[in-house]
Amino acid sequence: MEVQETRVQTDRVLTIPNILSMARLVGVPLFLWLILWPEFGGPKAANGWALLVLALSGVSDYLDGKLARRWNQISKLGRILDPAADRLYILSTLVGLTWRDILPIWLTAALLARELMLLIAVGILGRHGYGPPQVNFLGKAATFNLMYAFPLLLLSDGDGWLHSLAAVFGWAFAGWGTALYWWAGILYVVQVRRLIRADATAD
Repeated sequence: MEVQETRVQTDRVLTIPNILSMARLVGVPLFLWLILWPEFGGPKAANGWALLVLALSGVSDYLDGKLARRWNQISKLGRILDPAADRLYILSTLVGLTWRDILPIWLTAALLARELMLLIAVGILGRHGYGPPQVNFLGKAATFNLMYAFPLLLLSDGDGWLHSLAAVFGWAFAGWGTALYWWAGILYVVQVRRLIRADATAD
């Protein structure tokens, strides 16, 4: 189901939601460095700091959308920054966890293939004069599932009951998140196909 945005968009740049999204983007390289640091001789405690950055990213992701709607600060820039931050966190987490052998190659490949599919779809839309499709409910649900899965899988890297429990829930969220991620991607492709067909019919 497509999320229909009825509020007026603004061209303002310095809004609270946009600042939150920018802060999330700044946190991406910090998170990637923290998650990879133990592989290069850094302390295991870096995992905790990486989890904290990822948790703060999740909170800001919730807040920027909530505040944008409540304060009527939905902006064109925000519609670009928010999904960009989501994808960069997912990409950096995939790189870090795969590098550390926490995520299997096949799962990383499945998620990256979906991103490539969506990139091609957005490129096709651009050639026909359309912007990126609006984020739908399934896309957001998939992102939330993956944002829960990744920190839990990072926490599972260890011994003990807590790490085992984190692995169980982490893989559950990863499974649901991957399925929803692809489902949302297929809906985007269907939407693109309809728009292109409508253009062809109009011509």
